[in-house]
Amino acid sequence: MLRIAMAGALILGLASGPAGADTVADFYRGKQIRFIIRAGVGGTYDLYARLLGRHMGAHIPGNPTILPVNMSGGGGIKAAMYVAELAPRDGTILSIVSEGLAADQGLGLNPSFQADLREFNWIGNMSSAGQVVVTWHTSPTKTLDDAMKRTTVMGLTGAGSISVQLGAVLNNVVGTKFKLVVGYPDGNDVNLAMERGEVEGRCSSPWPSFLAATPHYVLDRLITPLVQVGLEKEPDLPDVPLLRELARTEQERQVLDFMSLAVSIGRPVATTPGVPAERVAALRKAFDDTLRDPAFIADAAKERLEIRAMGGAELADLVRRVIETPAGPRERIKLAIQPKNAVNLPGAKSGNE
Repeated sequence: MLRIAMAGALILGLASGPAGADTVADFYRGKQIRFIIRAGVGGTYDLYARLLGRHMGAHIPGNPTILPVNMSGGGGIKAAMYVAELAPRDGTILSIVSEGLAADQGLGLNPSFQADLREFNWIGNMSSAGQVVVTWHTSPTKTLDDAMKRTTVMGLTGAGSISVQLGAVLNNVVGTKFKLVVGYPDGNDVNLAMERGEVEGRCSSPWPSFLAATPHYVLDRLITPLVQVGLEKEPDLPDVPLLRELARTEQERQVLDFMSLAVSIGRPVATTPGVPAERVAALRKAFDDTLRDPAFIADAAKERLEIRAMGGAELADLVRRVIETPAGPRERIKLAIQPKNAVNLPGAKSGNE
């Protein structure tokens, strides 16, 4: 009798694994996943999301189609609030989330942002490249020292964006004299403003994003990198100072290290809170498999989109660490991240990068 019971349990156990996979496949078969993109068409959030969307469906059990949906506004806040509060909680939503929102939540910067990113189900990070602050080639500001001596007009996007946070930290901690013009609807609009001479530079964009979206900026030396922000230097920029190396005191180090950690969130992909665990696991595996897919790799290379992958569990831990910064450093960081020399762009909607 014991042998029969054990055999029955073994058969049941063997059946449970494939059954779980079949359940996920049955759910996704014939369905459409909407991929919410926190920016307008043509920026790097959009490019990365569409690249992933073209390939990931083939790796999800049941092979659903993936439809990109651009939802710009508030430096990514509009899209994040939709994912947190309105979107279906069944695994039929993916979203590329603004990298600045974890810092925003952790520091309580924006009352309009009420979501808890720790409740999102994080799928993976496509690129953890650092940010670079640049000036246009016609600007007299060519170095970080120049930026500490003269007023330099810099274009920024919305209140929830990393560009506003970095501009404020550079002014308040490092000592730059940036005049921050806040509210350009898209990173592409900041680029156009530089080209037209409305602003002298941009705070900020990942270096690989310049290479992907505007390679002529780099090849023709139309932009000058002043400082880079991340956990390590970009291989192409060995002589450009790294923000975290500029700290003069322990208090400054805490602020600059926080920003360096926050930007490594990069181009993160999540699904909504409340998705069944087996679907989250399937989406994470599909993300990992996609980024190893030769067709995806070739497509990314064709679009000059650098992939520096981070798994969903590691990304979730990184988001939690940024949000749960201890109270003492948090207050110093919160003061440092408030823009004091900023003007709002008349008639502009805040939004994207």
